[in-house]
Amino acid sequence: MTKTSGEIEQEFIEGLKASTGKNLADWLTVIHKSGIEKRNDIINWLKSEQGFGHMNASLLAGIHLNGGKPVYASEANLLDHQFEKCPEMRPLFDHLQAAILNWDPEVTFLAKKTYVSILKKREFAAVNMRKGELRLGLDLGDIPFSDSLEKSKLTGPMARISHMVTIRSEADLNEAVLGLMKTANDRVNI
Repeated sequence: MTKTSGEIEQEFIEGLKASTGKNLADWLTVIHKSGIEKRNDIINWLKSEQGFGHMNASLLAGIHLNGGKPVYASEANLLDHQFEKCPEMRPLFDHLQAAILNWDPEVTFLAKKTYVSILKKREFAAVNMRKGELRLGLDLGDIPFSDSLEKSKLTGPMARISHMVTIRSEADLNEAVLGLMKTANDRVNI
């Protein structure tokens, strides 16, 4: 079973004192006293000067920049936040989610801060919400681009999400798009 971002973050917080000798409040004080303000600079400093691995440094930097509060405490809030600027896209996202789950009920949707990850064992697709459209990103490797299958312009997911299909209506979510989903899943998870 895949852990959610919230579960991973909570385990990190709970194990921080045992693994580093300092609890979350102590680390937030250390970061504050460092005077470093930019996320990537904090991450790099935690890795190079404090001995953190990349994931844990990212989690700690995120919590620090979120006012000391867990970033992933409520994944429902993360998803709702993504629709604040484009609430009209929620019904289309719900349709997309239902169509994907109808195609493969074992797919998981994991809300992140700037996108929704679509995964089984590993992420093979992602969605960004935009005014008037959903951008469905897919891990399709070196498949050629076309008018409808563009280079990915998603915010958030890893660079391996290489391609993108723009969905503006339910009609755009057709068998061809579900076929691309299958191709991406097979490429990543088989």
